[in-house]
Amino acid sequence: MTVLPEWMHPPREEGWFAEDLDRLPEAPRHTELIDGALVFMMSPQRRWHGRLVTRLTVALETLAPEGFAVEREMTVRLDTRNRPEPDLLVTTATAYDPDRTWFAPEEVELVVEVVSPESAHRDRTVKLRKYAEAGIRHYWLVEDEDGAPVVHVYELDEPTGSYTSAGIFRDALRRPLPFDVDLDLTKLVPAPPR
Repeated sequence: MTVLPEWMHPPREEGWFAEDLDRLPEAPRHTELIDGALVFMMSPQRRWHGRLVTRLTVALETLAPEGFAVEREMTVRLDTRNRPEPDLLVTTATAYDPDRTWFAPEEVELVVEVVSPESAHRDRTVKLRKYAEAGIRHYWLVEDEDGAPVVHVYELDEPTGSYTSAGIFRDALRRPLPFDVDLDLTKLVPAPPR
């Protein structure tokens, strides 16, 4: 058994807090905080995932009206012990701050998670619940269905504080919220080989 580097030891008995992420320059990129525990993306990301996130980011930036910004590789500080990093998000915090490292839930209109084998459980259950509890109104879960993206769209049901399904979209995604979205999903990744 190898000895863990000093920076991997929690700074307190209760584990890690959201502000601790900004003091961990040694941590791998895309380190998240879930229930006070650090979660690292350890396996290499698939090309499908990277291409889809990039093209979806560009497509949403093109569609976003004034007052919205699309961001990727930014965390959301849900509370003192949870700071997940969605694949991309849409925020109303449009003022550019080059030193900013996270957004508050009330600044986030949409989070998008693109499911990978390593993140599947967290994306489908843990983050689905945590984003809803934090009051984020829209959640998209993008799955790989034989090489094609399928988007599961959820909207927050405010009385219950949980997400309800607003549809499953293949080929095209047309939604009026969080702003008018009309996406050709077939253009986000190349067609799978036959």
